[in-house]
Amino acid sequence: MLTIGTDGLEATFLPEVGMLGTSLRFHGEELLDLSGGVARYEHGHQTGLPLLAPWANRLGGWSYEVDGLVVDLEGLELGTDPNGLPIHGTMTAQTGWEVVASSASTLRTRFDYGARPDLLAAFPFPHELTVDVAVDADGLRVTTTVRPTGRRAVPVCFGWHPYLRLPGPPRRKWGLVLPACEHLVLDERSLPTGASEAQPAEAEPVGDRTFDDLYALRADRILAIEGGGLRVAVALDAGYRFAQVFAPPDAGFVCLEPMTAPTNALVTAAAPLVPPGDQFSARFSITVS
Repeated sequence: MLTIGTDGLEATFLPEVGMLGTSLRFHGEELLDLSGGVARYEHGHQTGLPLLAPWANRLGGWSYEVDGLVVDLEGLELGTDPNGLPIHGTMTAQTGWEVVASSASTLRTRFDYGARPDLLAAFPFPHELTVDVAVDADGLRVTTTVRPTGRRAVPVCFGWHPYLRLPGPPRRKWGLVLPACEHLVLDERSLPTGASEAQPAEAEPVGDRTFDDLYALRADRILAIEGGGLRVAVALDAGYRFAQVFAPPDAGFVCLEPMTAPTNALVTAAAPLVPPGDQFSARFSITVS
């Protein structure tokens, strides 16, 4: 467990358990929901601030094809959604993260995916993952880099899943701030249909609304929740063009999720490819005011 921070903002990560973010505190107030705790995360339950890789969200079936390579997922132990679809990749609670460097306000970790035959069975694209975390007066910044380590180009469709909470008022009284964007239409299995609807910017109370919605972002890529005198904003910077908003019924959190590709990108070939010798980085930040 490593805690970094400065100027009243502290973040705690567990490199030894999937590089999970377990806490984000602003002057002592906890802003991450860790429902179920680390123990449930180790059994596949997402919570806190988890990395979703090599793919975020669900796939539309138990096979996919990338650049002529067909990957069969049948028989593999993968997390599934209520419809039995494989969800959130293979990296939940994975051991093997190496702490490359750390200081009072920064952390760098590395994971050699290509050295794990068990993981390559589901995603046969050798690569190295690097996560750089920094906390400063401007907030928490997380940069994730994929570098191919084999002869194959690596599809990029990872994301993060921050479970955000506000101290004080109940969720129905929080404000939800979304930018003008494209609301991608999902089918009954929560997979994109290919259709979309233009959505204007909004800043409205969550109220009784629930969300499990996917958005393609434009130039403005800041999403936020507000309440109790606090604003927690997630800015999707380089590399993140999509966001999922998840706020299920009877929950005390709202997830504002950075995604590098839309849901089901491995199946629909919508994931960008990183060729050998190159790398791909994506950065998001969480600011509190």
